[in-house]
Amino acid sequence: MSNYPFSYKLSWLPRFVKPSLVGDAQDFAPMAGTLMDPPPKQTVRLAFVGDISAVANRSAPDCDPAIKALLGAADLVIGNCESPVVDRPSAALGTRLGTHHAMSERFLDGALAAVGIAREKLVLSLANNHVLDQGVAGFDETVAALQRLGIRMVGLAADGPVVPVQVGPLDIGFAAFTLWRNADESLFTGRVSMDSDAARWPRDGVDLLYAVPHWDWEFRHFPRSETRALAKQLAGQGVGLIAGHHAHVVQPVEKIDRTIVAYGLGDFLGTAFARQPWPGRIGGIFVVDVSTDAGSRGAIASYRLHPFMRLRGGDHERLLLVEALKGRMRGKVEARLRTVFPSSSSEEGVTA
Repeated sequence: MSNYPFSYKLSWLPRFVKPSLVGDAQDFAPMAGTLMDPPPKQTVRLAFVGDISAVANRSAPDCDPAIKALLGAADLVIGNCESPVVDRPSAALGTRLGTHHAMSERFLDGALAAVGIAREKLVLSLANNHVLDQGVAGFDETVAALQRLGIRMVGLAADGPVVPVQVGPLDIGFAAFTLWRNADESLFTGRVSMDSDAARWPRDGVDLLYAVPHWDWEFRHFPRSETRALAKQLAGQGVGLIAGHHAHVVQPVEKIDRTIVAYGLGDFLGTAFARQPWPGRIGGIFVVDVSTDAGSRGAIASYRLHPFMRLRGGDHERLLLVEALKGRMRGKVEARLRTVFPSSSSEEGVTA
């Protein structure tokens, strides 16, 4: 059994058809910001992407060279593996209908190459509601496939709540967890991390503690009050950076003391039906520079959200930065971004 409230289930289809802009737009941060002035002498660059799936892609996506350059310049790329990686889906009907996710190892490998993400520089979270869509065998097959590809994983209960990853001279602790599940709790327990209490997370030897939450409600541009309260709690417990998933639409950025929160980055590769309404096609690549200087090691120096669009291209998607869009579509996308990020100026990517 899933753990979604009944009201949430009732609202899923209406919100998918028309993603909601209802919510409080106050007190959020702009799309880009500088936290250290003067900047540190040396940094490492992290690039966060949203959910990755093959639901809307039967072949590898076409990718804007500017997006490939952006991802290729990062020292580490972090995303959410929204689909089990299996050769043959066990939930055949649900997979055809799109309610159960699956992607092949070959597809994932080709998609990563198409968007310029080197596998050795990639970390994928498995802490999400779809990870057991193909059963326990599909979960085990996913772990084995990512190991073969040389992709690091977080969000596995067996690894504990915090997984250390070395990025250049920094040791970053990754704490991935999901608040939502599509299967019975007994299947998730012992396999997928569901621990959102950072007070219990170990952090010895970690320069920066980073949370990867699968939270909030889908197709809402503004996070719920409960989600913001959890972000504030995590920040108070020493988490310095939070980049979330599950909403499938772009959500605001918030600064809580010295903690930066990107509530939702949307989808990186479409996780819903191929003919998805346009607001759900807006995604974001969240780039964060982290200081490696002796006096500020692990501190966030600056951040910037790069919005992009997933357009249909036959049996796959085309990924374009918003500034590369043309005509009426660009105007609609920029208007939506101005609503979600009202404090951002034109220099930060939301043009008038």
